[in-house]
Amino acid sequence: MAERMLMLLLLGVLVLGCIYVLYPFFSAILWAAILVFASWPLFQRLRRTGLPRALAALIMVLVATVLVLLPIAIAVRGGTKDVNHLRLAIQLALQDGLPAAPAWLETVPLVGGALSDLWNGWAADINAMVAFFRPYFGMMIEAGVRALLDVAHGVVDFGFALFISFFFYYHGEWIGGWLTRLLRRVAGRQAGRLGQVIGQTVRGTVYGILGNAVIQGLLTFGGLWLANVPRAPLLGLVAGFLAMLPIGAPLVWVPAMLWLFGTGATGRAVFLALYGLIVVTGPDHVIRPYFIARGARLPFLPTVLGVIGGALGFGLLGVFLGPVLLGIGLSLAREFADGGETATNPAEPLAR
Repeated sequence: MAERMLMLLLLGVLVLGCIYVLYPFFSAILWAAILVFASWPLFQRLRRTGLPRALAALIMVLVATVLVLLPIAIAVRGGTKDVNHLRLAIQLALQDGLPAAPAWLETVPLVGGALSDLWNGWAADINAMVAFFRPYFGMMIEAGVRALLDVAHGVVDFGFALFISFFFYYHGEWIGGWLTRLLRRVAGRQAGRLGQVIGQTVRGTVYGILGNAVIQGLLTFGGLWLANVPRAPLLGLVAGFLAMLPIGAPLVWVPAMLWLFGTGATGRAVFLALYGLIVVTGPDHVIRPYFIARGARLPFLPTVLGVIGGALGFGLLGVFLGPVLLGIGLSLAREFADGGETATNPAEPLAR
């Protein structure tokens, strides 16, 4: 008995040590696993053409790299020009002063008069505006540095995820078989059902989120183009990336709408506001959960709660993890409620 307890203790210490070593790469490993699992059918199709395993894995990694880095490169190139224009506009405003407040600002209910007076006060004395914002300069610089560090961390995570995904592709069959045997040892007769739920949920979540991002990006681009907003393709691309988060495309079209109001294009601003609310943002709460629920065989409400709750708890990675965890939990609850009667399917390999 003492030897068994000692063995379990040593095993627990070993597991904790492995977790401690791999913890810095936890996010990259999960991203690589999600990428490989969702794109595994495409990898198998490449393998059926006669390509060697290593070459097929390398092609999949290169395709993923291009699909992610090319839009980012386009966005950075356009964003650099916009930052320079913004810097020049700020310099001109500091030299020449602000123009008078637009007439529409005073018509805004409740706060329009105060905002118009504040604007005109700054237009008369630019130093008053500088003094107003001076206490926030440090906060803005800190937020900018934090954002740059987050971006750098994301780039490093993405690089590690691509590196790891190559080996996941290469050893996919072995990893899938090992996970299936492990799941069978842990879950017994429920292993087949759990493996099916995990596979459908992961693929449904990935396809739903990516499909929704593409649709949201295209819809946002269409609205911005119709409203004659500059750099509509770049902003549509940014909206597509942001659509993977629960807030999504409004982070793009709302500032564009405010910019139109500020330039006096009230009609186009109203059009963009209605277009964004009805065409872009409205379907976002239906398209994403619909695709996820269809692929994962999950009820609609748990899918919505999984996406939003996962994002709030784990960030972007939680958008994928939330529905997966809820799907597994619901499956276990059903099996327990049915007394295991539905868990009669044999375990199926996870890497299919």
